[in-house]
Amino acid sequence: MVFQESETVELKSIVVDDIKKEIIAFANCEGGKLYIGVQDDGTVVGLDDPDGAALQVSNMVRDAIKPDLTMFLHYSTLNEDGKQIVVIDVQHGTERPYYIAKKGLRPEGVFVRQGYSSVPATNTVIRRMIKETDGDHFEEMRSLEQELTFETAEKEFSERNILFREAQMKTLGIMTNDGVYTNLGLLLSEQCMHTIKAAVFEGTTQNEFKDRKEFSGSLFRQMDEVYDYIDFRNQTHSTFQKLRRIDQRDYPEVAVREALLNLLVHREYSFRASTFISFYTDRIEFTSIGGLVSGVTLKDVMMGISVCRNVKLANVFYRLELIEAYGTGILKIMEAYAGTGKNPQIETSDNAFKIILPNLNAHTGEEKPIADKLTGSVEEEAVITLAKEQGTFTRKDVEKMLGISQTTCGRLLKQMVGNGQIVQEGKSRSTHYHLSE
Repeated sequence: MVFQESETVELKSIVVDDIKKEIIAFANCEGGKLYIGVQDDGTVVGLDDPDGAALQVSNMVRDAIKPDLTMFLHYSTLNEDGKQIVVIDVQHGTERPYYIAKKGLRPEGVFVRQGYSSVPATNTVIRRMIKETDGDHFEEMRSLEQELTFETAEKEFSERNILFREAQMKTLGIMTNDGVYTNLGLLLSEQCMHTIKAAVFEGTTQNEFKDRKEFSGSLFRQMDEVYDYIDFRNQTHSTFQKLRRIDQRDYPEVAVREALLNLLVHREYSFRASTFISFYTDRIEFTSIGGLVSGVTLKDVMMGISVCRNVKLANVFYRLELIEAYGTGILKIMEAYAGTGKNPQIETSDNAFKIILPNLNAHTGEEKPIADKLTGSVEEEAVITLAKEQGTFTRKDVEKMLGISQTTCGRLLKQMVGNGQIVQEGKSRSTHYHLSE
């Protein structure tokens, strides 16, 4: 028999660590045969212990290659010119891409056959193999990044007394039964590459920026930080009916919450572009990537009909009681504005979905919108009253009094310091404030 290397034949004189790459490459492509005991030039040198060599390769495949490839390998021993060699017949695998466990789903861990050699696969090729194997549902596909951490997710689950261990992660679809993280796991991890960008504009157009910020990390972290960012800018304004004082925030909190959750749960994560939240004096716009799911119309959405794009992600949010039932978010937003004389708007295109929340305190005409008045809010008045009563106060005093988060309180105090209303003294734990003289 003549031995010669080709796209489907690889020759090795002895068992070496590189054999893993050859087997992975064959399994990721059209299969092939690996001959052990034959030199690169086709010379048969044979093996003293062919059974031992086959067992060594078998253990190597079982311990170092993922997903499990053992069922696609067949071992046999040939006698050539009185010398024994091992033949490993590698079939085309059905759970591609196969990779070296320690390297992960990256080019240094995934190999394909190119000519007579086994070479690292490109990220494009890896994604294509994942898509062919796992289908088109982004959240169910195996993540290219496998070094994931879940501090924020663990905190969210812990606060609701829900276990977040490997068994639960597999049930939720964060991890496959083989222990491989999915894209859903990536979204909930600190390594999530998708971001939300927020921009605050002066007036009702994008001509002048007042502030901008990008939020990254786990979707849970983005959810909390973005909500605090909005909440800080969601001013409370007062009107009077005779002797009765009526406080009203610029945006109903229910509407803000549902619009933000819609942005997170229903966006198309197969696109890398960021989602956007834009603040104007008369409105907030929540723009997510990905239009309506095929077959669903805007009229359907307004009626409460929902076809979820990210079913497993929505299920995680449902388990954490962040959302109630599918299809109720838009209805809640509309109900929050009932009787106000202003109505939220929804705009869609093939690749985007936008929710527009009108500012309830914004006035039309020549009068300057109330939303533009950054000083004199109820929160600031309360801080000033506290300062007059106590002389000095701390951030925790304000948090307790107003019932707001540490982040929101920090922004409020920073703004008041910047406006010259109060003075900050001390550092770290000794930080305290008092009224400007």
